[in-house]
Amino acid sequence: MDWKIKKAGSGLKGEIVVPPDKSVSHRAVMFASIAAGSCRISNFLFAEDCMRTYEAFRSMGVDITRSGGFIEIKGQGMKALEQPAGELYMGNSGTSMRILSGILAGQDFPARMTGDGSLSRRPMRRVIEPLLSMGAVISSLDGGLPPISTGPRKAPLKAISYRTPVASAQVKSCVLAAGLYADGVTSVTEPFQSRDHTERMLEYFAADIERQGLTTSLKGLKELSPRDIEVPGDISSAAFFIVAALLADGSDVILRKVGLNSTRDGALRVLKRMGGRIEVLDVSGDVEPQGDIRVRSSSLKGTVIEAEEIPLLIDEVPVLAVAAAAAEGATEIRGISELKVKESDRVKSVVEDLTRLGAEISEEGDRLIIPGGSERFEPADLESFGDHRIAMSMAVAALISGGECVVRNTGCVETSYPAFLADLEKLRA
Repeated sequence: MDWKIKKAGSGLKGEIVVPPDKSVSHRAVMFASIAAGSCRISNFLFAEDCMRTYEAFRSMGVDITRSGGFIEIKGQGMKALEQPAGELYMGNSGTSMRILSGILAGQDFPARMTGDGSLSRRPMRRVIEPLLSMGAVISSLDGGLPPISTGPRKAPLKAISYRTPVASAQVKSCVLAAGLYADGVTSVTEPFQSRDHTERMLEYFAADIERQGLTTSLKGLKELSPRDIEVPGDISSAAFFIVAALLADGSDVILRKVGLNSTRDGALRVLKRMGGRIEVLDVSGDVEPQGDIRVRSSSLKGTVIEAEEIPLLIDEVPVLAVAAAAAEGATEIRGISELKVKESDRVKSVVEDLTRLGAEISEEGDRLIIPGGSERFEPADLESFGDHRIAMSMAVAALISGGECVVRNTGCVETSYPAFLADLEKLRA
């Protein structure tokens, strides 16, 4: 499937509700499934990635039913999961495979997780190594690539104190999930703050967890208490429309009920720093704060995005690069190595596509250098590289092109935002 997208002549106007948060949806299913009682998850994201987590737990005997926009999960406790009849297929979802590795490490049955071609090239040694040090039975292909096989566990896992080599919410979440099944206190220390959805949700489910600076500690072998959860709108999905509205002249857009977790809103802070007219309205929520965001077209200026900011906006870097290319003055994005092991090599992908659009951009060591000044991009034939965030970022770039752009192979957007193009067209109307 390809998209043909023309310049947004009179800007974007109106309001939309972005899809539910993918990261929160994954974790809600995981921890509700091993809680000791029933939970209702409202505003769950019924997109491909999250459905892989959903189906994995159904395959392990969890009673999960869908009704309208919410799901009911009848958790039976941490030890009630059952051996799946076959392989657990994770599709393109690295979140599913990495965090579920921690939960499966604590089970007394064997399991095997597989993925699609893209996921099968993503590094899993980063979760396998700490799990092995906890006494888990876990293996992968040579090089630490999927499939991943786990169990059966022969004794309680051992608590560890682990320092992550990179700031990764998935690695941290995997170790904490395994820590639920460990005898003692498991702690994870990061070099920089990464997303804290797992910590928030474990606190909400009454886990014995404590946070101090960049270290999170969890005492294992305590059952989780069931809780109902409302999933906020996904700020990573909102970021495409935020940048689009900033760049397209005459825009005035409101995004409703967007998640405003302080470990996820780095893109908002960067775009405000660049001169973006962004207002946050009506903040509410318990486990995850949410609110409305109003965005109006703005003249952006270049900035420096430091390495320690990357974990707080890692999924938004491709669309931030689009904003930087259109801004006045140079932007430097530091600490980009983690972007090379996402659904695509996002550094290579964004450099190639922005170059096709006539923008200047280069990779220098662990940095992206974007001189800026491209008020209008050249019409171009662009590639998604099988990566949903690249596809949507290039759709945003097309809105300020001098003609029609084609974005190739956009079926990958089904993993996170199936209605993206429809919502974009709604704001153009």
